[in-house]
Amino acid sequence: MVSRFWTGLLSALPFLAMGAVVLVDVTAGPGIGLSPMMALGPAFAGLIGGVRRTAMIGGCAFLLSVALSVYNGQFGERRGDATLISVAGVAVASVLAVAVRKQRETELANVRSIAEAAQRVLLRPVPRNAGKLRVAVSYTSAVAEARIGGDLYEVVHSPRGVRVIVGDVQGKGLEAVETAAVVLGAFREAAYDERHLLAVGARLERALDRHLLGEKFVTAVLCEVPHAQERDSTRESAILLNYGHPAPLAIRADGSVQFAEPPKRSLPLGLGPIHGGENPRPHRVAFAPGDQLLFYTDGVTEARDSENHFYPLDERADLLKDTDPDAALAAVHQDIEEHVRSPLNDDAAMLLLRYRDPEDEEEQETEEGEYPEVEDVWARNEYGQP
Repeated sequence: MVSRFWTGLLSALPFLAMGAVVLVDVTAGPGIGLSPMMALGPAFAGLIGGVRRTAMIGGCAFLLSVALSVYNGQFGERRGDATLISVAGVAVASVLAVAVRKQRETELANVRSIAEAAQRVLLRPVPRNAGKLRVAVSYTSAVAEARIGGDLYEVVHSPRGVRVIVGDVQGKGLEAVETAAVVLGAFREAAYDERHLLAVGARLERALDRHLLGEKFVTAVLCEVPHAQERDSTRESAILLNYGHPAPLAIRADGSVQFAEPPKRSLPLGLGPIHGGENPRPHRVAFAPGDQLLFYTDGVTEARDSENHFYPLDERADLLKDTDPDAALAAVHQDIEEHVRSPLNDDAAMLLLRYRDPEDEEEQETEEGEYPEVEDVWARNEYGQP
């Protein structure tokens, strides 16, 4: 509504200016000589509209200037001729300026269309349904007019299960986008080919080792929800592999909330080979029908209000109760904006996995011996696991 008002005002401004000049000049009498002010019409016309419209307004301004020069008795005199030349010059300059602006707008539109195509390839839409899961994504780039930045996410429906990555590249700008593309490309291949999640992480390390220079790094958390689950729903779980990334938020069906912290903090991707760090250990997080896992980047939890308080994500988990996962994430995103009350100064990504209700799913068998070294850290006691 506000944008439409200002657009209409800018469109009418040249005519209002020329009308005001004619009205004041005619009302005040021949002695005033406001005809030079007629140049305001074509000058304002260059703010909005095309070449034809600007030329038409410039022509009107010139004709009105001629009429006022005749009315004021200045036509053919030096002062009157100078006024006509000034108005004609401003009109021509406005037409040329609009022509240049239109050419640049066309070039910018072409560049944006190419950029949007690249963005769709890099951060393509995730599937709304993946096996027994429902998936939703929310992404905000800190760069104005951009849809991607240093944050990344992907969901792959592999033969082993649904595999997810959410990560955050150090830094911003084109270098961060390039690094994100390397990680996503490696993950899309490895997630489908590799048998275990550790092997997927190793593929990402090798890809970044070839790409990164210096001590650039990428924090990331990998997740796998196997296709086959044990019949006992209390033992259903997701497998996480955390490379120095903020721990996902686990929201159980009964409303309890807890961060799924790894058993041991590990270095981000790209720093392990440099500093001789140990690989992270996979760990299980209880993930049964009705449960949710919220993956996010630090742009969410580090969003600060006017009093420098971080956004309390775990305290706002009740916003995820909406039956539509997309609407639930939209509610969280809106709450973050209300918390900050200003544009975010960092990329912020959220990916929500929601386990469908049991009546909508068929129970499946789990394979024996899968992930024998996986450590259960969150649900060991609450879900009765040994």
